Amino acid sequence: MEGFHQSPNIFVGEVNIKVKNLDDALTFYQNIMGFKVLEKTDRKAVLTTDGKTSLVTLEQPENVIPKEGRMSGLYHFAILLPSRADLSVFLRHFLGTGYPLGAADHYVSEALYITDPDGNGIEVYRDRPSNEWTWKNGLVDMATVELDGNGILAESDAEWKGLPSGTIMGHIHLHVGDLQKAEDFYTKGLGFTIVSHYPQAVFLSTGGYHHHIAINTWQGVGAPTPPQNSVGLNWYTLVFPDEAARESAIKQLQQLGFPLQKDANYFEVSDPSGNHIRLVI
Repeated sequence: MEGFHQSPNIFVGEVNIKVKNLDDALTFYQNIMGFKVLEKTDRKAVLTTDGKTSLVTLEQPENVIPKEGRMSGLYHFAILLPSRADLSVFLRHFLGTGYPLGAADHYVSEALYITDPDGNGIEVYRDRPSNEWTWKNGLVDMATVELDGNGILAESDAEWKGLPSGTIMGHIHLHVGDLQKAEDFYTKGLGFTIVSHYPQAVFLSTGGYHHHIAINTWQGVGAPTPPQNSVGLNWYTLVFPDEAARESAIKQLQQLGFPLQKDANYFEVSDPSGNHIRLVI
């Protein structure tokens, strides 16, 4: 792992997902994805890979309704594995489950795409070393081409033991209703830099990563915010290196007219499409 997900960068730490049935979701996230349960109540389960850091939290809201199409919200959250060998072990296990799977090579990374039983998107990927990425005029070269699945499978024959403890939250990709408004929020408000463009999508990062956040209008321009009790994204965290960096972002967001709510451990803000973000240190 390179240092793209540590100070002084701003990066995604944890994602909180709403599901229809917590027990059904847990079966998938534990047995098929390979997470461990850190803590659990009747309506909430915190998932980890290292036994101490929460990466994904599942919540079953009151009167939960299924995910609807053509809404803003989660496209996918992306789990970053430490190595290609880890991706090999994961892929072999996953193929053995018979669960549906997509795949792509993005030049900067090799990725697998999964949809959980509730329709929440998940990417599982490994990064190529950053010295193999191609940059031109401040933009990184990314594409979607066929994945060398056989090459990945040949990388390791190690036994599957769940997600490795070095697994982290690599990035989040969001549906938004207005690309320009979202772009302004993430760049002028939160301090992210645009690093790549794609049809109807923008990729943003800090510290020269290929992307910590992506935004798109693939659900349609003007896609509405889903109801609060709908399956989908509840919130995600952005981890700041220190109080000064977070305070700077808070000031910028307030100047842009975005209200923030303060809690004991975080400030919460919503992007222009209603995606909730917790600013943590």
